[in-house]
Amino acid sequence: MAYDVDAVRAQIPALKSGTARFDAPGGTQTPQPVIDAMADALANPLANRGLTTEGERNAESIVTAARAALADLLGAQPRGIVFGRSATQLIYDLSRTLAKTWSAGDEVVVSRLDHDANIRPWIQAAEAVGATVRWADFDPATGELHPEHIEAALSPRTRLVAVTAASNLIGTRPDLPAIAALAHSAGALFHVDAVHYASHAAVDLTALGADTLVCSPYKFLGPHLGVLASSPDLLETLHPDKLAPSTDVVPERFELGTLPYELLAGARAAVDFLAALAPEASGTRREGLLAAFRAIASHEDVLRGRIERGLADIGGITVYSRAVRRTPTLLLTLAGRDSAAVSKHLADHGVDAPAGTFYAAEAARRLGLGEAGGVRIGLAPYNCVEDVDRLLEALGGVAP
Repeated sequence: MAYDVDAVRAQIPALKSGTARFDAPGGTQTPQPVIDAMADALANPLANRGLTTEGERNAESIVTAARAALADLLGAQPRGIVFGRSATQLIYDLSRTLAKTWSAGDEVVVSRLDHDANIRPWIQAAEAVGATVRWADFDPATGELHPEHIEAALSPRTRLVAVTAASNLIGTRPDLPAIAALAHSAGALFHVDAVHYASHAAVDLTALGADTLVCSPYKFLGPHLGVLASSPDLLETLHPDKLAPSTDVVPERFELGTLPYELLAGARAAVDFLAALAPEASGTRREGLLAAFRAIASHEDVLRGRIERGLADIGGITVYSRAVRRTPTLLLTLAGRDSAAVSKHLADHGVDAPAGTFYAAEAARRLGLGEAGGVRIGLAPYNCVEDVDRLLEALGGVAP
């Protein structure tokens, strides 16, 4: 299909500022239909969920629709969708719940490629029960995390393996089905951080081999909240801490307090917005999403190629995003230039590309970047050729 980036941009009010935005890995800009959905939720009667009053029915409808939409996005079942404040919060809650089943001598495997949200909660949960943490490395020369890296850390005592679906720092996309097979053959659960991945590729919980998976709608044009997906059968076996009067029904037993109905309405609208990017697709919303992500990937790949060719013509740039399979996310440094200063220069020229480690501190250290990290260029469905050309012109002006 012909991807109409101008039509996408026309529906995103924040882009009227004129800034070329390459900060999408930290959060995308919001389309008007998503804004409208949140406003509509708040403008109509709302109450605690139920079926008696209009407010109760509205709340119930919003939650039901949001679970169905996120299930379509993630290849999951609505009863396997849990909402939370953020992906980080959901991983913390999940780690504490799973740790109730661990004991001294059990092992947990984490990866140096990951965002700290998929490292620290597991380490702290393991430490609390006397379990052992084992680290899986990645190749800093290529940025690759191979299944062999995970296999080297496994043992008969492994209870959980936690790996990113795509590095938020350098974009690497590990072979998750192969890693899942290794984890499961060791008798371990496999947890996937899909926060960065879900912005660029269609997610299929079963195909990836994930037992549990998290994502964040604000990374794919939605509002700020977190989503956990799993099978209802697995969730039935888990018993999180909760208030005594609150329901023990799955998935509600994992959701603390009243849900943010307006954010759920926005999340549903974001999924619908994405599905509508493939207007020629017929059939279910899931089929529309699969077609839309194919179109988005093709569009972003063209822009990424343009950026990479342009960077090759600018002296002094080192690009750390080198994996064969990766998202359109480039981490770079300029010789003799402080990354924060480079980011400031870009901002002064109407280009948003932040600098840092972006909570992937272990990966940044392994790449030899320390605490300073690098400048991250991240593409989104609304980026265009003009954005890319402005970025390259601004980088050319700061290069040594």
